[in-house]
Amino acid sequence: MEKWVVAAKRADFNSIGQEFEIDPVIARLIRNRDVTGQDNIRMYLKGSIKDIPSPWLMKDMKKAVKIIKEKVSEKAKIRIIGDYDIDGVMSTYVLLRGLIRIGADVDTYIPDRVADGYGIHEHLINRAEEDKVDTILTCDNGIAAVSEIQLAKEKGMTVIVTDHHEIPYKETENGREIILPPADAILNPKQQDCPYPGKNLCGAVVAFKLISALYEEFCVPGEELEDFYELAAIATVGDVMDLQGENRILVKEGLKRLKNTGNPGLRELIRVNGLEDSKITAYHVGFVLGPCINASGRLDTAARSLALLNAENQGEAAKLAGDLTALNQSRKSLTEEGKEAAIHQVENTDLKNDRVLVIYLPDCHESIAGIIAGRIREKYHKPTFVLTKGENSAKGSGRSIEAYSMYEELVRCADLLIQFGGHPMAAGLSIEEKNIEKFRRRLNQNCSLTEEDLQPKIVIDVPMPISYITKNLIRQIALLEPFGKGNTKPLFAQKGLKVLDAVVVGRNRNVAKVRLMDPQGTVMDGVYFGEADEFVRFIKDRSSVSVTYYPEINQFRGREDIQIVIQNYC
Repeated sequence: MEKWVVAAKRADFNSIGQEFEIDPVIARLIRNRDVTGQDNIRMYLKGSIKDIPSPWLMKDMKKAVKIIKEKVSEKAKIRIIGDYDIDGVMSTYVLLRGLIRIGADVDTYIPDRVADGYGIHEHLINRAEEDKVDTILTCDNGIAAVSEIQLAKEKGMTVIVTDHHEIPYKETENGREIILPPADAILNPKQQDCPYPGKNLCGAVVAFKLISALYEEFCVPGEELEDFYELAAIATVGDVMDLQGENRILVKEGLKRLKNTGNPGLRELIRVNGLEDSKITAYHVGFVLGPCINASGRLDTAARSLALLNAENQGEAAKLAGDLTALNQSRKSLTEEGKEAAIHQVENTDLKNDRVLVIYLPDCHESIAGIIAGRIREKYHKPTFVLTKGENSAKGSGRSIEAYSMYEELVRCADLLIQFGGHPMAAGLSIEEKNIEKFRRRLNQNCSLTEEDLQPKIVIDVPMPISYITKNLIRQIALLEPFGKGNTKPLFAQKGLKVLDAVVVGRNRNVAKVRLMDPQGTVMDGVYFGEADEFVRFIKDRSSVSVTYYPEINQFRGREDIQIVIQNYC
């Protein structure tokens, strides 16, 4: 059962509203997102690209730029080794395009999810040696590749790591011992001694910071960096980074440009998904465009998504965009099958008693394990790992809840794992099949989650009567966009609403339209997306209903009417 709680963060909302010419409700929403102090509020409301930190603040940036400048001068062969997800593809493209611009001899390799696995492996080092590669530049990977980078160094190669994943460590009697690869330069803001203020960047933004510094060093006009904003935005949203500070500014600027992108591949992907006449939001990136870019790395090869970004004409771009969209449709079907199999396993075995779920689906395509883990995490509100049968071992992905640091818990199980990496909220691993049950038991024995931690919480920003909603308030709410992780869409609530009318619409019966009246007599339309029949049955049996909602302006046949989109009800 969900627990509804009201955010109780305090401030002088009236004075903030007066100073920044915003409604006190907007001031409260900003405070609820932990934005405090005049400078930070001003940055939140009006921050622009000129406010993001200098790339030179990042540890090893000067070193990395010096190395690349020398390699360009020597015409040494540089190979970018990326990753097969959306962040990895965007990172690879950012580095490729930027290095070509400064005259580098550069090529790319994005590992195949099944054949190569994640990140750098020994056979990729050997292949680079055969191809007479002088310098390897990683993106969205490399921070954990200690032995592989050591091999590259032994073969005489230069290695620069650009990554954003957690810095590997091991627990010792004297505390945590940090484990860094022997690269010539490491760009990762999560390094303890890195002075860069933004620690929660995606891989593509770390790559963008390197290109920003290189453009400055090579005297490339600063306006040429603008084409990278939309790529940084796609990767930031697609890799579910917090939309705070620099991330929020980059996403806001990138989304502005995405509608009229100059990239033929992105333009065709937008068109084939029917978004050419829409305002493109973070939602569209996260749930429409992003999954298409991810789909090639899941079911085919991520090289196809990179080819889309590199497409030079409309015909080539249209074919690739169509292929990726079709692949994403296949991925959706496979995901639904895998989700149902996972739910069946949980409901019909002892797994239902576990606080951390470890689900083994040997026949599931390993590329969708993370998506299924996310769906199961949403259903049960428990940290969830989904493992599949690989060629030599089981492989899988995990998705977590706020109270559980997945990466830290994997460190405590390192002796059972072949390989692992990730973040507090998501992780990937490989493990021998014989150790899966031991892994499940260890995670649950170590687990300190309480019943309260496992109870899903609906955090309400403001208990606000629908009579307070105006078109001006809704337009002010838009100042807080883009919404996503770390900057969630505002959630309001009111109880005691009388249902005047309710009807299910839509071919799939997944939309309900209602008319509601509050105790003050204000009548307003509402819409609910989900199990519409169940929703209508529930509200029709009650004299009044409580809902959480967000308001919007519904435009239809030239008319603008206020309505609320209902999120939860009781």
